[in-house]
Amino acid sequence: MKSSWRTAWQGQDIVVYRNDTEVDRLHAPDIDRVLLVHRASGDSPGDLVQAVVEIGDACLIFPADTGFAGRVNFERQAFWADKGCVYWINESRAPLPLRLRRGRWFLGLTHPVFMRVPRADLAALIERWPVQGPQTWEQRKWRRIELSRPFGSEHADTRLRA
Repeated sequence: MKSSWRTAWQGQDIVVYRNDTEVDRLHAPDIDRVLLVHRASGDSPGDLVQAVVEIGDACLIFPADTGFAGRVNFERQAFWADKGCVYWINESRAPLPLRLRRGRWFLGLTHPVFMRVPRADLAALIERWPVQGPQTWEQRKWRRIELSRPFGSEHADTRLRA
């Protein structure tokens, strides 16, 4: 039987469950940074692949099916906006060590569903990731809308001049 992983808010804690049994708990105000890894443009919630959460001396890796990148992120938008710790990175620019990568289903390999890794093991690698942010989902959406306008702030430098 396949294990079911999920995350949920309980007060100021984010709890990780495996088959309805608590596996881990983190105090949300202690989170240093959340890196939301996405595929494609990252414009829809379905583009979220995983979340890498830096807290204390650990990095927690939450694949999308745990609900951290979705449910936990979207349920408390005001918390994340006030904290200013959510960053975005495209999946192709965020390589993880081989032991932490998602496996190929047709080879019968599995991927780690949830992992707690020493921060020192990933710090040098993560520092090279070209992250965008900090910005919440809502802030990212409004930035995308602004950029799509004909004379949005990013387009000002590329206009033709007489």
